[in-house]
Amino acid sequence: MKLIFNKIFLEHDTGMHPENSSRLEAFGKLEETKVENGEKYLELVHTKDYIEQVKKACKAGIQLDPDTITSEKSYEAACCAVGATVMASESNDFALVRPPGHHAFPSIGSGFCLFNNIAIAAKKLLNDGKRVYILDFDGHFGNGTSGIFYKSDKVLYMSTHQSPAYPGGGSIDEIGEGKGKGYTIPIPLLPGTGDDLLLSSIKRFIPIAKQFKPDVIGVSAGFDGHHADSLLALRFSMNAYYEIGKLLKENFKNIFATLEGGYNTEFLPKCVHNFIAGVNDEAIKFKENSTISEGIAEEHEANMAKLERNLAEFWSI
Repeated sequence: MKLIFNKIFLEHDTGMHPENSSRLEAFGKLEETKVENGEKYLELVHTKDYIEQVKKACKAGIQLDPDTITSEKSYEAACCAVGATVMASESNDFALVRPPGHHAFPSIGSGFCLFNNIAIAAKKLLNDGKRVYILDFDGHFGNGTSGIFYKSDKVLYMSTHQSPAYPGGGSIDEIGEGKGKGYTIPIPLLPGTGDDLLLSSIKRFIPIAKQFKPDVIGVSAGFDGHHADSLLALRFSMNAYYEIGKLLKENFKNIFATLEGGYNTEFLPKCVHNFIAGVNDEAIKFKENSTISEGIAEEHEANMAKLERNLAEFWSI
């Protein structure tokens, strides 16, 4: 796994917003990849009317909502973020893109997201006859991705996220609908959750992902759960992202990722490089003391036990 980056992602100008170009500038001088403009893929997930709405909003620099800023170059950057994520899905790489995507619905942009990069790449894979497991470890629930695949049994969507927190949702009872019931695995984490409960929770439900027998693993890689990130109250260390990468490598083939959140520019590059090192079966790049959850283990275990019961009708647990 290597980084896919292009300077077009710096052209999505959001000013002093937390999701700004300094997030990628913090990686230093990166080798540029020629990325595909993914405009032709947008209708795999998004409506024509919404695509036109975004195009016009970007041309005028109008916000899609109070949190979701656009600028003149945002439409091109967002289309290239889609293209880079599709490229990553074909080469098992990490699309270092912005704007992020997992809060975008077919006809609504929100939570800093214009188009849903991971969902579009997954839909293209589905059209190619692939089964896709999406692991979303961003600290916020990927409500857009969840909504897009909520009724599908071709995508297994697993999300670890702080609860309560923006955007809401992602409770242990929200496991899918219709033939998609049992194919959404929401893992809400209490504020103060550390590496121990994050990693044990992912490991706990990996057997379901293996039963699903995915052809491709897509990762919504958000790093705002790090203890130094200001938007949430999770307490993960850089080590945790390395361990997630290792866990995926040990259990699956064909792993790709696309950047979602992560707003502390000191730690974001280190967390990304640690995750990639884990996937590549390399030594950890950056170490710090692992974190332990305090005073919440009992409540968390009760939640996970109930989630298991909710899923037991659909999977061998």
